[in-house]
Amino acid sequence: MSVSASANAPAQKSPASSRIPKVPFWAQIIAGLVLGALLGWIARSQDVSWLKETLGQVGDIFVQLLKLAVAPLVFFAILVSITNLRKVNNAARLATRTLLWFMITSLVAVGIGLAIGLITNPGAGTGLTPQDGKLPKREGSWIDFLTGIIPTDVITPFTELNVLQIVFMAAVAGIAALKLGDRAKPILTLSESILELLQKALWWVIRLAPLGTVGLIGFAIADYGWDLIGKYATFTADVYIGCALVLFGVYPLLLATVAKVNPIQFFKGAWPAIQLAFVSRSSVGTMPVTQKVTERLGVPKEYASFAVPFGATTKMDGCAAIYPALAAIFIAQIFDVQLGIGDYLLIAFVSVIGSAATAGLTGATVMLTLTLSTLGLPLEGVGLLMAIDPILDMMRTATNVAGQALVPVIVAAREKILDHTAYANASASPIDELVTVGETDEKVAVTAAA
Repeated sequence: MSVSASANAPAQKSPASSRIPKVPFWAQIIAGLVLGALLGWIARSQDVSWLKETLGQVGDIFVQLLKLAVAPLVFFAILVSITNLRKVNNAARLATRTLLWFMITSLVAVGIGLAIGLITNPGAGTGLTPQDGKLPKREGSWIDFLTGIIPTDVITPFTELNVLQIVFMAAVAGIAALKLGDRAKPILTLSESILELLQKALWWVIRLAPLGTVGLIGFAIADYGWDLIGKYATFTADVYIGCALVLFGVYPLLLATVAKVNPIQFFKGAWPAIQLAFVSRSSVGTMPVTQKVTERLGVPKEYASFAVPFGATTKMDGCAAIYPALAAIFIAQIFDVQLGIGDYLLIAFVSVIGSAATAGLTGATVMLTLTLSTLGLPLEGVGLLMAIDPILDMMRTATNVAGQALVPVIVAAREKILDHTAYANASASPIDELVTVGETDEKVAVTAAA
């Protein structure tokens, strides 16, 4: 027995001694950004077509995998989140406060976007003309927005990925389940299980984010190049500066003065979701991470499971506030249209009320066309911004997701349900920890089976 044990000892130590140190997820993302930029530069400067196509395919596959889970994830997340409100005291009050803070922060964001646009005149001196624009494939109008909420059948919203209609059906189903009470328990149990299954599968996709980063960043540089960015230099800078002011100015100010918590600690806890949003360009795709970091920031799980899915489909400070405000000014200057005070007020109104049209998907075309049609600006102006959109969308989505985590923290702090101890200790990456826990569970299961 002793000889057998000693013989087995080296074999047990060997894997541990040769194990490669684990690279933190944030470092993997940074490495993906650097490698993607390098490969994109090589593909463009050396005219390597196969490399450009490969980068594009890698990025498209990653985004497609995220989108694959969007429809069922949104439906079951909204349904379960609404029914979870029954576990929270003052549920109606929390829901109302959440919506109110969504609107307040959107109004501040659109104000910053308008101010930056009026100061910098992003459409001046670009060399672009109205002939450079073209009509977008997707358009938005108030009639389409209002009538498009209600689906004609229950299948099409899922096949065509109409998130707004999916949210509507999920909300109806959730409210109906609340009214049914105990009789709806089997459906709720099934829904919760399906949601956990979808989130688990999405975690696997999220682990591929470093590879997706290589493809998305690489293709953007290979396809658009720095010359194109030069034409939109002022506009690009405006979007990034506007988002940065909201992200690192307005949000910390609200945390310090309204929630009365340490803003730096918020970014420590929320950073995994923010960095994934920057790469994936999808609020819905980032939603499981956003909910995880929000809970680890001390927001009660029952409330976070409502506020985060709700925010992932309606809370868009980057895509639906800063961006359309700047884009409207940019397009008006290209088409030589003078905007007045009334137009700026309309932009603010559309941004606060119509942000659900963006619906948490990559890009903000529908929201932009909704803004332009409300102002009477040519929709061809959307075509002027399509080439630069992926680069802008990274910062916009990061701002969106930060706001989706911020508001639940503010509301929870104001309602005195925030766990301040958990908030003070929220610093680890949930992605890394989740994978570690999963690996540990698997090892335990294997050991038990042996």
